[in-house]
Amino acid sequence: MLVLLAVLAVLYALTDRLAPASSRGIVSAHVVQIAPRVSGEVTSVTVADDAFVRAGDPLFTLDPRPFELAVRQAEANLASATQGIEASSASLVAAQAAVTQARTNLDSVLADADRTFRLEERGIASTAQGDAARNQVADAEARLSTAEANLESARAQLGSEGADNPAIAAAQAQLERAQYDLASTTIAAPHDGVVTNVTLAEGQFIGAGQPALTFIDAEAAWITVDLRENQLQRVGPGDPAQLLFDAAPGMIFDGKVQSIAWGINPGRTAQGGLVVNQPTNRWFEPARRIPVRIELAQNVADWPRSIRVGGKVHALILTEGTANPIALLARGLQRVRSWTSYLH
Repeated sequence: MLVLLAVLAVLYALTDRLAPASSRGIVSAHVVQIAPRVSGEVTSVTVADDAFVRAGDPLFTLDPRPFELAVRQAEANLASATQGIEASSASLVAAQAAVTQARTNLDSVLADADRTFRLEERGIASTAQGDAARNQVADAEARLSTAEANLESARAQLGSEGADNPAIAAAQAQLERAQYDLASTTIAAPHDGVVTNVTLAEGQFIGAGQPALTFIDAEAAWITVDLRENQLQRVGPGDPAQLLFDAAPGMIFDGKVQSIAWGINPGRTAQGGLVVNQPTNRWFEPARRIPVRIELAQNVADWPRSIRVGGKVHALILTEGTANPIALLARGLQRVRSWTSYLH
């Protein structure tokens, strides 16, 4: 009996170091509150609660009429500023509108491409996806350069007197701001993902920066698992992992360790400028657990639809590869666990 207990203790210690595992993993993702850049009355809500959306899909729109009037006022101010010059402001207005549209499009493309580049660096997005994102950025930058060149050409048509006129420059800046505000009345999805907690209704007034709905990025999900400190001795970024989701019983997914948290809050408090003592009546202090971030080896789009943010995950990390006896034993136990997960 003592020999059996000793063997079990040795196996437990080896497992903690060669194949640490935990059933305390959770599905995590970027969850953001979508808010409009401008204030206004909601005129239409184009998404349903818990709906999948593609990048650029409109989510809801605000009443554009006040902003259309602001654009017309800015155009009139620009026309008034150029009235004393023998040139028309029509070409300048059109060129400025093209620049505003191109710059707004570039901002959107850059935000989406930056996320793709980060995923490419970690091996989650393919090189082809990265190349496609770089091509989209180059195309958007070229469109902006063309629009800015046309704007400079329109300015040149005003002559030397108009090109350096501060009143014209101020009116042009006012027009650009008005056009940008008008474009901001349509709020679109920043990436592919899911919208939830949609409580908007037509006729509701919403202020700039006020959260209107919740957006979950479908292409930036990961697993957060808490491991005891003594389980982290051999764990490092890049270690292979195997993941069992409660929402997908019988299926085991490949993953890899992306990072290990550098610290946690131990719950110490201060009072009167001094740290408060934490008395305890326990014989042994509970083990501290450190979050470890694990990402799926395949694209997030390959996850089963049944997996939800906050779902439970059993994670197994193979610190010394998959061929050693401890890893084989741990993988076998996880496979059995995947079958029993049909029952609970």
